[in-house]
Amino acid sequence: MVISSPMWPLVIIFCSSFVIALSGAMMPGPLLTVTISESPRRGMLTGPLLIAGHGMLEMTLVAALLLGLAPLLQQKAVFIVTAVAGATVLLWMAWGMFRALPAMSLQGPGTITGRKNLLLAGILLSLANPFWTIWWVSIGLGYILHSMKFGLWGVVFFFCGHILADLFWYASVSAAVWKGKAFLNDRMYRLLIGLCASFLVVFAFVFANAGLQKLLN
Repeated sequence: MVISSPMWPLVIIFCSSFVIALSGAMMPGPLLTVTISESPRRGMLTGPLLIAGHGMLEMTLVAALLLGLAPLLQQKAVFIVTAVAGATVLLWMAWGMFRALPAMSLQGPGTITGRKNLLLAGILLSLANPFWTIWWVSIGLGYILHSMKFGLWGVVFFFCGHILADLFWYASVSAAVWKGKAFLNDRMYRLLIGLCASFLVVFAFVFANAGLQKLLN
């Protein structure tokens, strides 16, 4: 495939997409929380594997938006269902982490085991966040429409910039936490897991409240 459009607009799309996605990735959320909790045990691949699942879902969503499904995803009912289901998933994950706390060890299994489970966790944690869907059907869709002015390559450069920003940030977080585990003992690790589980509970109530407010309005 030959790129017919000049390269510089595509480079601008890539760079701006990277910066915008990086600013979003750096914000606290369930995906970042699980990355921090799993990295001491699972290593530097934790973040990249979670983002791989996250990226699979985002690629599917981009395809859905290109097919004209944005109006459906903007429906009030979709937000409410996503918020409630997401809150349930986060509470379930937090409960699993709290329940495993007494036996948690840096030498033992993590709260999420297996590469396939990390990929699935990346998908579930993204789906659990109703604001992720809102971002894509608003800012993301606008950017996709702009990128489409430069053909398929415009969308490709947009998506590559977006997902590489996520990969860069979460890989950096995983590497930093993994290297920092030298300063952790099992007691401190349990404290870290407990704090992360608590944050998941907070996010769950934030999402549930957002869904409730949308329902009442």
